[in-house]
Amino acid sequence: MKNIIVRPIEESDLPAMWDIAFGPAADLKWMDLNGPYFHDPVWTWPEFEKRFIEKFVEVPTAAVICFEERPIGMLSGYFEDGKLAKWLEAGIVIYDATLWGQGVGTQVFRPWLEHLLTVFPELPHVGFTTWSGNTGMMRLGERSGMQLEGRIRQVRYWQGQYYDSVKYGLLRTEL
Repeated sequence: MKNIIVRPIEESDLPAMWDIAFGPAADLKWMDLNGPYFHDPVWTWPEFEKRFIEKFVEVPTAAVICFEERPIGMLSGYFEDGKLAKWLEAGIVIYDATLWGQGVGTQVFRPWLEHLLTVFPELPHVGFTTWSGNTGMMRLGERSGMQLEGRIRQVRYWQGQYYDSVKYGLLRTEL
């Protein structure tokens, strides 16, 4: 898809990101796939602004995905093991559901994994965890050259049904 860019999140991006993610006109479909079993809240503007300024603005582990210069999603990286900082996980969310299935994730995710391994040259692995209800994310892992590393069966409960927790990973040597 043309006109897609990935760049560091700037504070000036936050109003547009909140609008598409949580604002009054946001469709919130992305929340149905992004670990809905956690029942994350819909953040108010002050909650979103505070969290994003602290965690995501102008840091090498977060980026905004823009289509035709407007924010449509974000990429992230974080340590599953906290301060040990040896278990790197990546994330992607496309807030604009009208762009799902058009190759945006495929275009930006593998380069993002490579970026994270460049930021942390001492680490041999980057991965992500999803659930079997998010088949698009599972396909994205496969398209990005990741390996299915684990499946914990029937541990994610959502809308009266159990789903698997699914783990994908990429080793630096597989780049």
